[in-house]
Amino acid sequence: LRHLPHIVIMAPKDENELQSMVKTAVDYEDGPIALRYPRGAGVGVPLSDYPSALPIGKAEILKEGSDLLILAIGNRVYPALEAANVLADTGISATVINARFVKPLDIDLIAPLAEKIGKVITVEDHALAGGFGSAIIETLADQGILAHVRRLGIPDEFVEHGDIKILYNQCGYDEQGIIKAGQDLLSLEQ
Repeated sequence: LRHLPHIVIMAPKDENELQSMVKTAVDYEDGPIALRYPRGAGVGVPLSDYPSALPIGKAEILKEGSDLLILAIGNRVYPALEAANVLADTGISATVINARFVKPLDIDLIAPLAEKIGKVITVEDHALAGGFGSAIIETLADQGILAHVRRLGIPDEFVEHGDIKILYNQCGYDEQGIIKAGQDLLSLEQ
């Protein structure tokens, strides 16, 4: 849907953020909004009694680090945080951003961090072709930022129906896949 002019595309990290995104969509008057959420249960976070609308196109930093930038969206945010914690135990410091929005992207937050850190992983529960990671690469190119980017998501092939944890692992965008991508990116320096 990214090719549609003026569309806003959101994906919540958990059920509480989903409430806020629904509120955002209801209040938004400047065009269409697409809200992408996965099948299955939420992660079990407490729900706000009074959800508030999110600022359109604003991401949030969940963890700060200097070696690696992990840009995650939707249900891949918590696995990205877990991967960053495991990487920290091995001496790799990662910034983790909950992008929240596929369109518009928070360029003011993402671009300077990508330029400074130089090693970027995008993580999405979506097709890599034309997805969130592609939007990040396009944005960095438009900003003239050179960075090593590794996109994690559904590859350009048919993926059979099955248990989602198994499929995330097979496609390489579960916690272990994120850890491996981070280690691989950092090995480029050596």
